Amino acid sequence: MNALFPYAETTHDVTVRVSVSFLPEQSMPDKGQWFWAYHVRVENGSDMAVQLMSRRWIIADGRGQRHVIEGEGVIGEQPVIAPGENYDYVSGCPLGTPTGSMQGAYIMIAEDGSSFEVAIPKFALTAPVAAQ
Repeated sequence: MNALFPYAETTHDVTVRVSVSFLPEQSMPDKGQWFWAYHVRVENGSDMAVQLMSRRWIIADGRGQRHVIEGEGVIGEQPVIAPGENYDYVSGCPLGTPTGSMQGAYIMIAEDGSSFEVAIPKFALTAPVAAQ
């Protein structure tokens, strides 16, 4: 386990690592709003370049409600990741409960034209007890 990225999953020689942190300065528990930042690293362990084309997130709140978010690329980019290289980005997630989880998948295209899905590991969104 990587201390910086406690959540990791490898699919088709592409590893997705995630770390998450609660942002108390952007959260308003008295108004039912909690906010987390997550840092994702996509590592290409294959022998050909891959491009991240789209994403699908499944976000569950503490009440068990699920929200599916789909879209092109990540943070406005569709990065090409060379063999042995990685791509990092940071994004955020607001929730209406102090706990929840996220998981999902990226759709990638390899330089040979093949398309495949890469799993994003499930990770917990948990506010400190004081922020609940």
